[in-house]
Amino acid sequence: MNETLEQAIQLIENGKHEEGLTKVQNMYEAADDETKRTIAELYFELGLVDRAAKAAEDLLFRYPDNGELFAFAAECYIDLGREDEAMEMLTEVKEDEPVFVQARLLLADLYQNQGLDEVAEQKLLDAVKKADGEPLLQYALGEFYLSRGDYNQSIPYYKKAVHERDLPDDDQINPLLRLAEAYSATGQFEEALDSYRKGLEKKIDPDGLFGYGYTAMQTGDYELAAEQLERLKVLDPSYTTLYPYLSQAYRHLSRTSQALDVINEGISRDEFNETLYLEAARIQFAKGNGEDGRAFLQKVIAINPSNMEAVKELLTYYSDSDSYDEVLELVSFLEDYQETDPVLDRYKGKALYETDRPAEAAEEYEKALPHYDLDSDVLEEAAAAYLESGRKEDAIELLEKALKLEPAKEYLTERIDSLREY
Repeated sequence: MNETLEQAIQLIENGKHEEGLTKVQNMYEAADDETKRTIAELYFELGLVDRAAKAAEDLLFRYPDNGELFAFAAECYIDLGREDEAMEMLTEVKEDEPVFVQARLLLADLYQNQGLDEVAEQKLLDAVKKADGEPLLQYALGEFYLSRGDYNQSIPYYKKAVHERDLPDDDQINPLLRLAEAYSATGQFEEALDSYRKGLEKKIDPDGLFGYGYTAMQTGDYELAAEQLERLKVLDPSYTTLYPYLSQAYRHLSRTSQALDVINEGISRDEFNETLYLEAARIQFAKGNGEDGRAFLQKVIAINPSNMEAVKELLTYYSDSDSYDEVLELVSFLEDYQETDPVLDRYKGKALYETDRPAEAAEEYEKALPHYDLDSDVLEEAAAAYLESGRKEDAIELLEKALKLEPAKEYLTERIDSLREY
């Protein structure tokens, strides 16, 4: 490397950026082409992408057939938001150029970012045909399909990449962990666990540890899940997604106090994470602390009124406690936020019936029933409201549906017969 350039780089590394960059700029015009290329790369690394692009353009004027320069200039243009120019550059890279694969990967990314998935896919498939056996392209196709949620389609490409030994030594590339993610998403949990184990032996990765723990939970192996999520918590305590799952694993292992400690730690790190409050509520209910559980559910709803999981649990708690005024108050609050859900209609109907307003209750059940036509308990509730509001035949029809769903409810036969005789 040019001695003057080395001195300039040393100044920059020692924090004397302005002095170092001035020295670089002063030597640029008189530098040879190799040094100019080094300067262009230096500018790019320092985030001075506009200068890097200008240097690349100067060099391309002298070397118009240099594919590496085309690819470098395209990367500069992408960073500068000049995507159309980047595409033009990348399409100029020929098949026999060493950077052909890199160019096709960048080009596919550009098309995918513009929502042109089919074009991006075709660019990658064409590149695979022209560079048969190139492991980076196999990996890239796996990434492409995984990003689209086409997990099954991504698996064969990741498997090919796994068996290649020529992938770049890059911390971002671990095909075993990506294969594990695809396996997990398709319900192939045992295969996923094996791939996570092998991938994490290669390199510890926070997302990999989380995926390993989450997948272990899907198989009911809560010991393994807790072990992996504990490793993740030590590695990166700010990875707040782990806390509710680690707490759940502890709950399944009857380690309730640890579950609560984990949730409290999670809340201290992310006080607006509704999933943490929801898990805290479940812990409190499991311990028999109903009022504490209710308070945590209310916090969830305060953060996100659209969290119907928390809403349903709180409505169930109120209903089981015969707190029907609280049911109506909560539903009214959510309606003010324009929230709509069959859960609200069902519990509002029940609360209205229990507070002696059967006609209004029947109207709410009318809205809820299309979503509860396979729930015999709700059919019975609605039948009671229909009956008291003068809709006996409708009530009988609902009771018959409930009995058909659960023939063991023999008392319904007597109830139906009695109504028909009356």
